[in-house]
Amino acid sequence: MLHFSEQELADRRARTIDLMQQRGLDGLLMFRQESMFYLTGYDTFGFCFFQCLYLGADGRLALMTRAPDLRQAQNTSMIQDIRIWVDRDGATPASELKAMLGEFGGAGKTFGIEYEAYGLTARNGMAINAELDGFCKLIDSSELISELRVVKSPAELAYVRRAAELADDALIAGQELTAPGAFEGDILAAMQGAVFKGGGDYPGNEFIIGSGSDALLCRYFTGRRTLGSEDQLTLEFAGTYRHYHACMMRTLPIGPPRPEHDDMHGACVEALEACREALRPGNIVGSVFDAHAGVMDRRGYSHARMNACGYSLGAVFAPMWMDFPMFYHGNPVEIRPGMVFFAHMILMDSNKDLAMTLGETFIVTEDGNERLSRLPLDLVRK
Repeated sequence: MLHFSEQELADRRARTIDLMQQRGLDGLLMFRQESMFYLTGYDTFGFCFFQCLYLGADGRLALMTRAPDLRQAQNTSMIQDIRIWVDRDGATPASELKAMLGEFGGAGKTFGIEYEAYGLTARNGMAINAELDGFCKLIDSSELISELRVVKSPAELAYVRRAAELADDALIAGQELTAPGAFEGDILAAMQGAVFKGGGDYPGNEFIIGSGSDALLCRYFTGRRTLGSEDQLTLEFAGTYRHYHACMMRTLPIGPPRPEHDDMHGACVEALEACREALRPGNIVGSVFDAHAGVMDRRGYSHARMNACGYSLGAVFAPMWMDFPMFYHGNPVEIRPGMVFFAHMILMDSNKDLAMTLGETFIVTEDGNERLSRLPLDLVRK
C-alpha cells in the first residue's frame, strides 16, 4: 500500500539523517503523523494516542505504538521494527520509550524531538521529559522534517495536481446546488461526495461553509441553515488525494446584486494577482503577504482583511490542513521551486455584514508559479 517508491522513501530518510547529523543529533523522536507518513508511508489516525517513530543517525527505524496500529503500520509502511505498548491501568509508554532507546545505546546521546505535535499531549510530553532527564539530551526539532517536506518531489506534485482536480469538481458540485432555498447540508454533501467519487480522501479539517452573517466566519461550526432569497455563502474546502491537499475559497452572492460585493471581489482578484507576482523563487514568504496587504489597504479594506493570507500545503493530518510556512509580514522563509501554497484573499466587513473571499492553490515553478484550478476567477452569482 505504499504510495511512493521504496527508493523515494529511502532518499527522504537519507536527507533527514544528513540534516540530523549537521545539527549534532544522534536520533529523532517523531510524534507528528505527517513526519511518519513522509518517511515511511505509515498512515493512521492512531497518533491521538501515545505513538513515537524513532529514526537513528545510523538509519535505524523503530515505531512504538498501540496494538490497533500494528497491522496498520505493517500494511501501509515499510517499518519492520514495531513495538507495542500495552493498554492497561497505569501504563507508562514513556518508560517503554526510554527502555527502547537504552536498547539502542541511547544513554548520554542527543536526540531531536517533535514537541510541536498534535500527537504529543502536554501530559505525555512531561512524562517523556521526566523519564529521559539525566538519561539523554533532548533538543526541540519540531520543524526539522517540515523543512524537508516543504519542497515537493515530482511524485508528490502529481498527487497535489490530482487533489486540485478534485477541488474543482467539489466547487462545481457546490455551485450547481447553490440557490435561494438551498440547504447547506446538501451543498456540503455534494462537495465532499465529489472528492470521494474521484478517489480522494477526507481533508485535514472539515469543509468550511457559512451563509448570512456566518459567511464572515472562516472556521467550521456545527448547524445548517437554508439559504435566503438575499444571501451570501462562503466556502473554504480542499481536494485531498493521498493526504495531499489543494484548497480553494469562494464567496457566492445570492439574490439581487450588491455593488459592495463586486468591489470587494475586484479587490480580492487584484490582491491575488499581486500575490502571484510575489510568489516566485528568491523572494521571501513574507513578501506575498505584503503584496496582499498593499492592495487591500489601498482599496480601503484594511479593516476587513486578515493578518495572514495563506500557507503551505502538503500531506497533513487532522486537525487541520495548514502546513509550514505561512504568509504573514516578515516571514523570512525563502520561496523555492516545488513549494505548494494556498493563497486566500479574505474580506470580512462586520460593519456592513458582508463577506468576500477568493482562494487558490499554486505550485512554485523555476520562474514563477502555476495556478492549479481550471476554473475562472469570475464572481459567481446565484
